Amino acid sequence: MELTLAHWVYLFVTVSVIVIMLFRKGIVLPLIIGTFVIAAVYKGSFIAGFQAVFNANLVAAKELFSIFLIISIMIGLLNSLKDLGADKKMVVPIQKIMVNGHVSYLVLMVTTYVISLFFWPTPAVPLICALLVPAAVSAGLPVMTSAMVICIAGQGMALSSDYIMQVAPMLSAKAAGIDKALVSDKAFILSLITGISSLAIVYVTHRKAITKRSGSATEVNKEAKAFFEVNQELAATVDESAKIIQIKEKWGKIFAIIVPLAMLAVMIFMFQTKLGNGAGFEGGDGAAFIGGVATILLVLATIAFNRIHALEKISEHLTEGFVFAFRAMAPVIPIAGYFFMGSGDFSASILSLGEEAAKPAFLFDLIQAGQNYIPQSPSIAAFSILIIGIITGLDGSGFAGLPLTGALSGAIAPGSNIDAGTLAAIGQMGAVWSGGGTLIAWSSLVAVAGFLQVSPLELARKNFFPVITGLIIATILAVIIW
Repeated sequence: MELTLAHWVYLFVTVSVIVIMLFRKGIVLPLIIGTFVIAAVYKGSFIAGFQAVFNANLVAAKELFSIFLIISIMIGLLNSLKDLGADKKMVVPIQKIMVNGHVSYLVLMVTTYVISLFFWPTPAVPLICALLVPAAVSAGLPVMTSAMVICIAGQGMALSSDYIMQVAPMLSAKAAGIDKALVSDKAFILSLITGISSLAIVYVTHRKAITKRSGSATEVNKEAKAFFEVNQELAATVDESAKIIQIKEKWGKIFAIIVPLAMLAVMIFMFQTKLGNGAGFEGGDGAAFIGGVATILLVLATIAFNRIHALEKISEHLTEGFVFAFRAMAPVIPIAGYFFMGSGDFSASILSLGEEAAKPAFLFDLIQAGQNYIPQSPSIAAFSILIIGIITGLDGSGFAGLPLTGALSGAIAPGSNIDAGTLAAIGQMGAVWSGGGTLIAWSSLVAVAGFLQVSPLELARKNFFPVITGLIIATILAVIIW
Protein backbone atom coordinates (compact mmCIF):
# COMPACT_ATOMS: atom_id res chain seq x y z
CA MET A 1 0.00 0.00 0.00
CA GLU A 2 1.17 3.53 -0.81
CA LEU A 3 1.92 5.57 2.28
CA THR A 4 -0.66 8.25 3.01
CA LEU A 5 -0.70 11.26 5.31
CA ALA A 6 -2.38 9.05 7.92
CA HIS A 7 0.63 6.70 7.85
CA TRP A 8 3.00 9.58 8.61
CA VAL A 9 0.75 10.80 11.41
CA TYR A 10 0.78 7.27 12.84
CA LEU A 11 4.59 7.26 12.72
CA PHE A 12 4.77 10.66 14.42
CA VAL A 13 2.39 9.61 17.21
CA THR A 14 4.22 6.32 17.80
CA VAL A 15 7.64 8.00 18.03
CA SER A 16 6.17 10.68 20.28
CA VAL A 17 4.79 8.01 22.61
CA ILE A 18 8.22 6.39 22.96
CA VAL A 19 9.72 9.77 23.82
CA ILE A 20 6.96 10.43 26.36
CA MET A 21 7.72 7.08 27.98
CA LEU A 22 11.35 8.11 28.36
CA PHE A 23 10.12 11.00 30.52
CA ARG A 24 7.99 8.57 32.58
CA LYS A 25 4.70 10.20 31.61
CA GLY A 26 1.36 8.59 30.84
CA ILE A 27 0.63 7.69 27.23
CA VAL A 28 -3.12 7.08 27.28
CA LEU A 29 -4.04 10.70 26.47
CA PRO A 30 -1.73 11.13 23.44
CA LEU A 31 -2.81 7.75 22.05
CA ILE A 32 -6.51 8.62 22.28
CA ILE A 33 -5.83 11.91 20.51
CA GLY A 34 -3.64 10.08 17.99
CA THR A 35 -6.41 7.59 17.25
CA PHE A 36 -8.83 10.45 16.59
CA VAL A 37 -6.45 12.40 14.34
CA ILE A 38 -5.33 9.38 12.28
CA ALA A 39 -8.89 8.25 11.62
CA ALA A 40 -10.03 11.78 10.79
CA VAL A 41 -7.12 12.26 8.38
CA TYR A 42 -7.50 8.85 6.77
CA LYS A 43 -11.24 9.19 6.13
CA GLY A 44 -11.30 12.97 5.79
CA SER A 45 -14.00 13.33 8.42
CA PHE A 46 -14.11 14.50 12.03
CA ILE A 47 -17.13 12.24 12.52
CA ALA A 48 -14.97 9.25 11.56
CA GLY A 49 -12.41 10.36 14.14
CA PHE A 50 -14.97 10.35 16.93
CA GLN A 51 -16.26 6.94 15.84
CA ALA A 52 -12.74 5.50 15.66
CA VAL A 53 -11.93 6.53 19.24
CA PHE A 54 -14.94 4.58 20.48
CA ASN A 55 -14.44 1.65 18.08
CA ALA A 56 -10.76 1.29 19.00
CA ASN A 57 -11.65 0.94 22.68
CA LEU A 58 -14.52 -1.41 21.86
CA VAL A 59 -12.40 -3.68 19.65
CA ALA A 60 -9.63 -3.79 22.26
CA ALA A 61 -12.13 -4.52 25.04
CA LYS A 62 -13.64 -7.40 23.04
CA GLU A 63 -10.24 -8.87 22.28
CA LEU A 64 -8.94 -8.50 25.84
CA PHE A 65 -12.02 -9.29 27.93
CA SER A 66 -10.90 -12.86 28.54
CA ILE A 67 -7.86 -11.36 30.26
CA PHE A 68 -10.02 -9.28 32.60
CA LEU A 69 -12.15 -12.33 33.34
CA ILE A 70 -9.31 -14.66 34.30
CA ILE A 71 -7.76 -11.99 36.54
CA SER A 72 -11.12 -11.39 38.24
CA ILE A 73 -11.69 -15.07 38.92
CA MET A 74 -8.21 -15.66 40.33
CA ILE A 75 -8.41 -12.63 42.63
CA GLY A 76 -11.89 -13.72 43.72
CA LEU A 77 -10.50 -17.16 44.55
CA LEU A 78 -7.67 -15.64 46.57
CA ASN A 79 -10.15 -13.51 48.55
CA SER A 80 -12.31 -16.54 49.28
CA LEU A 81 -9.23 -18.37 50.59
CA LYS A 82 -8.46 -15.38 52.83
CA ASP A 83 -11.93 -15.73 54.39
CA LEU A 84 -11.03 -19.27 55.43
CA GLY A 85 -7.46 -18.42 56.42
CA ALA A 86 -6.33 -20.97 53.84
CA ASP A 87 -3.94 -18.51 52.21
CA LYS A 88 -1.86 -18.37 55.41
CA LYS A 89 -2.10 -22.11 56.05
CA MET A 90 -0.70 -22.87 52.60
CA VAL A 91 2.67 -21.37 53.51
CA VAL A 92 2.96 -22.52 57.14
CA PRO A 93 4.70 -25.83 56.25
CA ILE A 94 7.21 -23.89 54.15
CA GLN A 95 8.32 -21.87 57.16
CA LYS A 96 9.46 -25.02 58.93
CA ILE A 97 12.06 -25.95 56.31
CA MET A 98 13.86 -22.59 56.46
CA VAL A 99 16.66 -24.00 58.61
CA ASN A 100 19.36 -21.53 57.50
CA GLY A 101 19.85 -18.51 55.27
CA HIS A 102 20.95 -20.49 52.21
CA VAL A 103 17.96 -22.83 52.32
CA SER A 104 15.72 -19.83 53.01
CA TYR A 105 17.00 -18.17 49.83
CA LEU A 106 15.96 -21.17 47.74
CA VAL A 107 12.63 -21.67 49.53
CA LEU A 108 11.70 -17.98 49.27
CA MET A 109 12.60 -17.98 45.57
CA VAL A 110 10.56 -21.07 44.68
CA THR A 111 7.55 -20.17 46.84
CA THR A 112 7.38 -16.60 45.56
CA TYR A 113 7.61 -17.84 41.96
CA VAL A 114 4.88 -20.45 42.31
CA ILE A 115 2.41 -18.26 44.22
CA SER A 116 3.00 -15.32 41.85
CA LEU A 117 2.59 -17.58 38.83
CA PHE A 118 -0.93 -18.52 39.88
CA PHE A 119 -2.15 -15.39 41.67
CA TRP A 120 0.09 -12.62 40.27
CA PRO A 121 2.71 -10.90 42.45
CA THR A 122 0.65 -7.90 43.62
CA PRO A 123 -1.86 -9.85 45.74
CA ALA A 124 0.83 -12.38 46.70
CA VAL A 125 3.34 -9.87 48.10
CA PRO A 126 1.55 -9.19 51.44
CA LEU A 127 1.25 -12.91 52.11
CA ILE A 128 4.89 -13.66 51.32
CA CYS A 129 6.34 -10.62 53.11
CA ALA A 130 4.28 -11.16 56.26
CA LEU A 131 4.66 -14.92 56.64
CA LEU A 132 7.79 -16.10 54.85
CA VAL A 133 10.24 -13.20 55.10
CA PRO A 134 10.25 -13.11 58.94
CA ALA A 135 11.17 -16.80 58.99
CA ALA A 136 13.81 -16.28 56.28
CA VAL A 137 15.35 -13.27 58.06
CA SER A 138 15.55 -15.02 61.42
CA ALA A 139 17.17 -17.96 59.60
CA GLY A 140 19.97 -15.66 58.42
CA LEU A 141 18.84 -14.16 55.11
CA PRO A 142 19.37 -10.35 54.95
CA VAL A 143 16.25 -8.23 54.50
CA MET A 144 17.51 -6.55 51.31
CA THR A 145 18.42 -9.91 49.81
CA SER A 146 14.92 -11.18 50.66
CA ALA A 147 13.41 -8.16 48.92
CA MET A 148 15.53 -8.78 45.81
CA VAL A 149 14.49 -12.43 45.69
CA ILE A 150 10.79 -11.52 45.93
CA CYS A 151 11.09 -8.89 43.19
CA ILE A 152 13.08 -11.06 40.79
CA ALA A 153 11.26 -14.35 41.36
CA GLY A 154 7.75 -12.90 41.52
CA GLN A 155 7.50 -9.58 39.73
CA GLY A 156 10.18 -10.56 37.26
CA MET A 157 10.37 -14.28 36.50
CA ALA A 158 6.73 -15.22 37.20
CA LEU A 159 5.06 -12.10 35.82
CA SER A 160 7.17 -11.82 32.66
CA SER A 161 6.07 -15.24 31.43
CA ASP A 162 2.59 -15.11 33.00
CA TYR A 163 2.38 -18.72 31.90
CA ILE A 164 -0.68 -19.68 33.93
CA MET A 165 -3.00 -16.68 33.56
CA GLN A 166 -1.65 -15.92 30.03
CA VAL A 167 -2.40 -12.17 30.17
CA ALA A 168 1.00 -10.96 28.93
CA PRO A 169 1.45 -13.45 26.06
CA MET A 170 -2.13 -12.81 24.95
CA LEU A 171 -1.49 -9.06 24.74
CA SER A 172 1.78 -9.61 22.85
CA ALA A 173 0.32 -12.15 20.44
CA LYS A 174 -2.83 -10.13 19.68
CA ALA A 175 -0.76 -7.09 18.76
CA ALA A 176 1.67 -9.16 16.68
CA GLY A 177 -1.16 -10.91 14.84
CA ILE A 178 0.06 -14.39 15.74
CA ASP A 179 -1.13 -17.31 17.84
CA LYS A 180 -0.62 -16.97 21.59
CA ALA A 181 1.20 -20.31 21.80
CA LEU A 182 4.00 -18.89 19.62
CA VAL A 183 4.71 -16.34 22.34
CA SER A 184 3.82 -18.05 25.64
CA ASP A 185 6.20 -21.02 25.43
CA LYS A 186 9.16 -18.89 24.36
CA ALA A 187 8.39 -16.25 26.98
CA PHE A 188 8.29 -18.98 29.62
CA ILE A 189 11.75 -20.23 28.65
CA LEU A 190 13.21 -16.71 28.41
CA SER A 191 11.73 -15.77 31.79
CA LEU A 192 13.42 -18.78 33.41
CA ILE A 193 16.75 -17.94 31.76
CA THR A 194 16.53 -14.31 32.86
CA GLY A 195 15.30 -15.15 36.36
CA ILE A 196 17.72 -17.96 37.12
CA SER A 197 20.66 -15.92 35.79
CA SER A 198 19.63 -12.89 37.88
CA LEU A 199 19.02 -14.92 41.03
CA ALA A 200 22.34 -16.73 40.62
CA ILE A 201 24.14 -13.37 40.42
CA VAL A 202 22.27 -12.12 43.50
CA TYR A 203 23.20 -15.24 45.47
CA VAL A 204 26.88 -15.12 44.50
CA THR A 205 27.21 -11.42 45.33
CA HIS A 206 25.28 -11.67 48.62
CA ARG A 207 26.33 -15.10 49.90
CA LYS A 208 28.84 -13.68 52.40
CA ALA A 209 26.08 -11.64 54.04
CA ILE A 210 23.93 -14.74 54.62
CA THR A 211 24.40 -15.85 58.24
CA LYS A 212 23.30 -18.66 60.50
CA ARG A 213 19.93 -18.59 62.23
CA SER A 214 19.65 -15.55 64.49
CA GLY A 215 18.45 -15.87 68.05
CA SER A 216 15.88 -13.09 67.87
CA ALA A 217 13.71 -11.70 65.14
CA THR A 218 14.81 -8.51 63.43
CA GLU A 219 12.77 -5.33 63.53
CA VAL A 220 11.28 -6.08 60.13
CA ASN A 221 10.38 -9.54 61.43
CA LYS A 222 8.52 -8.01 64.37
CA GLU A 223 6.72 -5.48 62.21
CA ALA A 224 5.68 -8.05 59.66
CA LYS A 225 4.37 -10.33 62.40
CA ALA A 226 2.57 -7.43 64.04
CA PHE A 227 0.99 -6.58 60.68
CA PHE A 228 -0.62 -9.98 60.45
CA GLU A 229 -1.47 -10.18 64.16
CA VAL A 230 -3.52 -6.98 63.75
CA ASN A 231 -5.30 -8.48 60.78
CA GLN A 232 -6.00 -11.66 62.72
CA GLU A 233 -7.40 -9.64 65.64
CA LEU A 234 -9.64 -7.69 63.29
CA ALA A 235 -10.81 -10.92 61.70
CA ALA A 236 -11.54 -12.41 65.11
CA THR A 237 -13.73 -9.44 66.12
CA VAL A 238 -16.12 -10.05 63.22
CA ASP A 239 -16.52 -13.77 63.89
CA GLU A 240 -20.03 -14.33 65.14
CA SER A 241 -19.23 -17.32 67.32
CA ALA A 242 -16.68 -19.98 68.19
CA LYS A 243 -18.49 -22.32 65.81
CA ILE A 244 -17.62 -20.11 62.84
CA ILE A 245 -13.98 -20.10 63.96
CA GLN A 246 -13.99 -23.90 64.06
CA ILE A 247 -15.55 -24.08 60.61
CA LYS A 248 -12.93 -21.70 59.24
CA GLU A 249 -10.14 -23.72 60.85
CA LYS A 250 -11.45 -26.99 59.46
CA TRP A 251 -12.15 -25.83 55.92
CA GLY A 252 -9.10 -23.59 55.88
CA LYS A 253 -6.89 -26.65 56.33
CA ILE A 254 -8.81 -28.57 53.68
CA PHE A 255 -8.59 -25.82 51.06
CA ALA A 256 -4.94 -25.17 51.93
CA ILE A 257 -4.39 -28.66 50.52
CA ILE A 258 -7.02 -28.78 47.77
CA VAL A 259 -6.10 -25.52 46.00
CA PRO A 260 -2.34 -26.16 45.61
CA LEU A 261 -3.04 -29.73 44.47
CA ALA A 262 -5.66 -28.56 41.97
CA MET A 263 -3.35 -25.91 40.53
CA LEU A 264 -0.47 -28.36 40.39
CA ALA A 265 -2.72 -30.81 38.53
CA VAL A 266 -3.67 -28.04 36.07
CA MET A 267 -0.01 -27.26 35.40
CA ILE A 268 0.93 -30.93 34.98
CA PHE A 269 -1.98 -31.52 32.61
CA MET A 270 -1.09 -28.48 30.51
CA PHE A 271 2.55 -29.59 30.25
CA GLN A 272 1.42 -33.12 29.44
CA THR A 273 -0.74 -31.94 26.53
CA LYS A 274 2.18 -29.94 25.15
CA LEU A 275 4.55 -32.87 25.43
CA GLY A 276 1.98 -35.30 24.08
CA ASN A 277 1.23 -33.64 20.75
CA GLY A 278 3.48 -30.60 20.73
CA ALA A 279 0.60 -28.12 20.71
CA GLY A 280 -1.21 -28.12 24.02
CA PHE A 281 -4.25 -25.91 24.42
CA GLU A 282 -4.85 -23.66 21.43
CA GLY A 283 -6.25 -20.15 21.54
CA GLY A 284 -8.15 -19.47 24.74
CA ASP A 285 -8.59 -23.11 25.73
CA GLY A 286 -5.81 -22.97 28.32
CA ALA A 287 -7.18 -19.84 29.97
CA ALA A 288 -10.68 -21.33 29.89
CA PHE A 289 -9.46 -24.49 31.63
CA ILE A 290 -7.62 -22.56 34.35
CA GLY A 291 -10.50 -20.13 34.76
CA GLY A 292 -13.02 -22.95 35.04
CA VAL A 293 -11.02 -24.77 37.70
CA ALA A 294 -10.53 -21.53 39.65
CA THR A 295 -14.25 -20.71 39.42
CA ILE A 296 -15.29 -24.07 40.85
CA LEU A 297 -12.73 -23.69 43.65
CA LEU A 298 -14.12 -20.20 44.31
CA VAL A 299 -17.66 -21.59 44.56
CA LEU A 300 -16.64 -24.40 46.91
CA ALA A 301 -14.55 -22.12 49.14
CA THR A 302 -17.37 -19.59 49.38
CA ILE A 303 -19.91 -22.27 50.31
CA ALA A 304 -17.51 -23.74 52.87
CA PHE A 305 -17.03 -20.34 54.52
CA ASN A 306 -20.71 -19.52 54.94
CA ARG A 307 -23.44 -21.64 53.36
CA ILE A 308 -26.21 -19.23 54.35
CA HIS A 309 -24.67 -16.13 52.79
CA ALA A 310 -22.80 -17.88 49.96
CA LEU A 311 -25.12 -16.44 47.31
CA GLU A 312 -24.22 -12.89 48.30
CA LYS A 313 -20.59 -13.58 49.21
CA ILE A 314 -19.59 -15.01 45.84
CA SER A 315 -20.91 -11.85 44.17
CA GLU A 316 -18.70 -9.77 46.48
CA HIS A 317 -15.63 -11.82 45.60
CA LEU A 318 -16.26 -11.53 41.87
CA THR A 319 -16.92 -7.79 42.18
CA GLU A 320 -13.65 -7.33 44.08
CA GLY A 321 -11.90 -9.35 41.39
CA PHE A 322 -13.28 -7.21 38.56
CA VAL A 323 -12.42 -4.00 40.40
CA PHE A 324 -8.82 -5.20 40.78
CA ALA A 325 -8.68 -6.31 37.14
CA PHE A 326 -9.94 -3.00 35.76
CA ARG A 327 -7.67 -0.96 38.00
CA ALA A 328 -4.67 -2.97 36.79
CA MET A 329 -5.61 -3.30 33.12
CA ALA A 330 -7.99 -0.46 32.17
CA PRO A 331 -5.24 1.83 30.74
CA VAL A 332 -4.20 -1.00 28.42
CA ILE A 333 -7.50 -0.79 26.47
CA PRO A 334 -6.95 2.58 24.71
CA ILE A 335 -3.26 1.72 24.26
CA ALA A 336 -4.12 -1.61 22.64
CA GLY A 337 -6.84 0.05 20.55
CA TYR A 338 -4.33 2.44 19.02
CA PHE A 339 -1.84 -0.28 18.12
CA PHE A 340 -4.60 -2.60 16.92
CA MET A 341 -5.47 0.16 14.43
CA GLY A 342 -1.95 -0.27 13.06
CA SER A 343 -2.77 -3.86 12.07
CA GLY A 344 -4.81 -4.83 9.03
CA ASP A 345 -6.66 -7.42 11.11
CA PHE A 346 -8.42 -4.75 13.18
CA SER A 347 -8.20 -1.47 11.23
CA ALA A 348 -11.36 -2.13 9.21
CA SER A 349 -13.48 -2.54 12.35
CA ILE A 350 -11.95 0.51 14.04
CA LEU A 351 -12.26 2.75 10.97
CA SER A 352 -15.73 1.43 10.01
CA LEU A 353 -14.56 0.34 6.57
CA GLY A 354 -16.68 -1.81 4.28
CA GLU A 355 -15.76 -5.38 3.39
CA GLU A 356 -14.56 -4.38 -0.08
CA ALA A 357 -12.52 -1.39 1.10
CA ALA A 358 -8.74 -1.53 1.47
CA LYS A 359 -7.65 -2.31 5.01
CA PRO A 360 -4.73 -0.12 6.05
CA ALA A 361 -2.06 -1.54 8.35
CA PHE A 362 -0.37 1.70 9.33
CA LEU A 363 2.46 0.24 11.40
CA PHE A 364 3.10 -2.75 9.14
CA ASP A 365 2.99 -0.56 6.01
CA LEU A 366 5.56 1.82 7.53
CA ILE A 367 7.92 -1.01 8.47
CA GLN A 368 7.56 -2.54 5.02
CA ALA A 369 8.26 0.81 3.34
CA GLY A 370 11.43 1.27 5.40
CA GLN A 371 12.52 -2.36 5.23
CA ASN A 372 15.46 -1.58 2.93
CA TYR A 373 16.89 0.81 5.51
CA ILE A 374 16.63 -1.65 8.40
CA PRO A 375 19.66 -3.95 8.91
CA GLN A 376 18.65 -7.53 8.15
CA SER A 377 20.06 -8.84 11.40
CA PRO A 378 18.26 -11.00 13.99
CA SER A 379 20.55 -9.67 16.73
CA ILE A 380 19.84 -6.01 15.96
CA ALA A 381 16.10 -6.71 15.73
CA ALA A 382 16.09 -8.67 19.02
CA PHE A 383 18.02 -6.09 21.04
CA SER A 384 16.04 -3.23 19.49
CA ILE A 385 12.78 -4.82 20.65
CA LEU A 386 14.32 -5.52 24.09
CA ILE A 387 15.36 -1.87 24.49
CA ILE A 388 11.95 -0.62 23.33
CA GLY A 389 10.33 -3.03 25.81
CA ILE A 390 12.48 -1.68 28.65
CA ILE A 391 11.58 1.89 27.64
CA THR A 392 7.86 1.11 27.65
CA GLY A 393 8.20 -0.14 31.21
CA LEU A 394 9.55 3.19 32.44
CA ASP A 395 6.01 4.33 33.31
CA GLY A 396 5.90 1.61 35.96
CA SER A 397 3.33 -0.54 34.16
CA GLY A 398 4.79 -3.76 32.79
CA PHE A 399 1.84 -4.58 30.53
CA ALA A 400 1.09 -1.16 29.01
CA GLY A 401 3.93 -1.48 26.49
CA LEU A 402 3.05 -4.99 25.26
CA PRO A 403 0.75 -3.81 22.45
CA LEU A 404 3.65 -1.72 21.11
CA THR A 405 6.34 -4.41 21.38
CA GLY A 406 3.94 -7.01 19.97
CA ALA A 407 2.93 -4.83 17.01
CA LEU A 408 6.56 -3.94 16.24
CA SER A 409 7.55 -7.61 16.46
CA GLY A 410 4.93 -8.62 13.93
CA ALA A 411 6.00 -5.83 11.59
CA ILE A 412 9.78 -6.25 11.86
CA ALA A 413 9.95 -10.06 11.84
CA PRO A 414 9.51 -10.75 8.07
CA GLY A 415 12.67 -8.86 7.13
CA SER A 416 14.82 -9.69 10.13
CA ASN A 417 15.30 -13.44 9.77
CA ILE A 418 13.72 -14.03 13.17
CA ASP A 419 10.14 -15.06 13.85
CA ALA A 420 7.54 -12.73 15.35
CA GLY A 421 6.90 -15.01 18.34
CA THR A 422 10.52 -14.80 19.46
CA LEU A 423 10.64 -11.01 19.05
CA ALA A 424 7.33 -10.59 20.91
CA ALA A 425 8.62 -12.76 23.76
CA ILE A 426 11.83 -10.70 23.98
CA GLY A 427 9.84 -7.45 23.99
CA GLN A 428 7.62 -8.91 26.70
CA MET A 429 10.70 -9.65 28.80
CA GLY A 430 11.95 -6.08 28.48
CA ALA A 431 8.59 -4.46 29.24
CA VAL A 432 7.59 -6.62 32.23
CA TRP A 433 11.00 -6.92 33.88
CA SER A 434 11.34 -3.14 33.58
CA GLY A 435 7.91 -1.93 34.62
CA GLY A 436 6.58 -5.00 36.41
CA GLY A 437 8.51 -4.35 39.59
CA THR A 438 12.24 -5.10 39.38
CA LEU A 439 13.97 -2.08 37.78
CA ILE A 440 11.60 0.85 38.34
CA ALA A 441 11.26 2.25 41.86
CA TRP A 442 7.83 3.78 41.15
CA SER A 443 6.37 0.43 40.03
CA SER A 444 4.88 -2.31 42.24
CA LEU A 445 8.43 -2.77 43.57
CA VAL A 446 7.45 -0.11 46.10
CA ALA A 447 5.02 -2.58 47.70
CA VAL A 448 7.85 -5.01 48.48
CA ALA A 449 10.05 -2.18 49.76
CA GLY A 450 7.20 -0.86 51.91
CA PHE A 451 6.41 -4.17 53.57
CA LEU A 452 10.07 -4.88 54.33
CA GLN A 453 10.94 -1.25 55.13
CA VAL A 454 13.83 -0.89 52.71
CA SER A 455 14.48 1.97 50.30
CA PRO A 456 12.70 1.40 46.95
CA LEU A 457 15.43 3.35 45.13
CA GLU A 458 18.14 1.22 46.75
CA LEU A 459 16.23 -1.96 45.95
CA ALA A 460 15.83 -0.96 42.29
CA ARG A 461 19.53 -0.01 42.11
CA LYS A 462 20.63 -3.37 43.50
CA ASN A 463 18.33 -5.21 41.08
CA PHE A 464 19.70 -3.38 38.03
CA PHE A 465 22.90 -5.32 37.30
CA PRO A 466 21.58 -8.87 37.81
CA VAL A 467 18.34 -8.19 35.91
CA ILE A 468 19.95 -6.43 32.93
CA THR A 469 22.57 -9.18 32.75
CA GLY A 470 19.84 -11.82 32.78
CA LEU A 471 17.92 -10.03 30.00
CA ILE A 472 21.04 -9.81 27.82
CA ILE A 473 21.81 -13.51 28.32
CA ALA A 474 18.21 -14.47 27.51
CA THR A 475 18.14 -12.33 24.36
CA ILE A 476 21.43 -13.74 23.07
CA LEU A 477 20.22 -17.31 23.65
CA ALA A 478 16.89 -16.53 21.98
CA VAL A 479 18.70 -15.39 18.81
CA ILE A 480 20.95 -18.46 18.84
CA ILE A 481 18.24 -21.03 19.61
CA TRP A 482 15.33 -19.67 17.54
